[in-house]
Amino acid sequence: MIRLIVVSGRSGSGKTSALNVLEDIGFTCIDNLPPSLLPSLIKQLSAEDTPSKTQLNPIDNTTTELHHYTTKLAVGIDARNIAGDLDKLPEILSVIDTRDIHVNVVFLQARRSDLIRRYSETRRKHPLSSDTVGLSAAIDIEEEILSPILKISDQNIDTSGLSLHQLRDLIKNTVMPNDSGNMSIVFESFGFKRGLPEAPDFIFDVRCLPNPYWKQELRTQNGNDAGIIEFLEDQEEVIEMFSDIRDFLIRWIPKFEANNRSYFTVCIGCTGGQHRSVYMANKLHAHFLDSYPSVQVIHKEITKP
Repeated sequence: MIRLIVVSGRSGSGKTSALNVLEDIGFTCIDNLPPSLLPSLIKQLSAEDTPSKTQLNPIDNTTTELHHYTTKLAVGIDARNIAGDLDKLPEILSVIDTRDIHVNVVFLQARRSDLIRRYSETRRKHPLSSDTVGLSAAIDIEEEILSPILKISDQNIDTSGLSLHQLRDLIKNTVMPNDSGNMSIVFESFGFKRGLPEAPDFIFDVRCLPNPYWKQELRTQNGNDAGIIEFLEDQEEVIEMFSDIRDFLIRWIPKFEANNRSYFTVCIGCTGGQHRSVYMANKLHAHFLDSYPSVQVIHKEITKP
């Protein structure tokens, strides 16, 4: 069986890093492949692929197909492609998505401010910018060009504020099959003053909770620190909010999992993304870690582990 991952997204969102991660975990990676060449490539790989094996149940003599990927391929497709080729991608993928080919489309994006900052820091040139098209206009043009891929994506990943280590973990949890069949869950803290996350499944606003920022001695700490944790756990509203969010997710996460979702993101926001949201994301992560083997916590606005 062939596993095909199509990696696309906005320039500066981490596509190259994502392909490097996939290469490290055994995928053959091809960047900037014209979509029109995909059918020929898949046809050649299918001819060389080893058929899936089956396992016999000695009790009732039934067989179960073992989903062993003998070929793992990742292709990067972005706005550098030939004009008009990207519009054909949905049709191309629908043709090659057969019984022996497992296709996933992963779309990476980031906040506009993050994209601009990354290009400014690295001094790289946006592939669609020119003497007459500035960076901001190039980002807008690219968003329109990539819209056909975004519409068919299986996983829409927001890389805003992620470190390379966090991105590596997120890509692994997103695209690698989970042996237990359970869904990968990400709890993500963020700050509303920096804008909303790009791809949440649920957003919970905890700005109504007591804010430790107004305690001078706690201002320089974050939700990972003992002082913040002690302050918030002394607040009855915080305990009640945690219980309500926890019980809501206990009820509804299985519904998403039953719908064959492989990736699920819960975002927790406070004003600056430093204190209340970090604490709440950590609490939820610790609780659901007992029930789901693939649970991750990410703090968008802080760098301290």
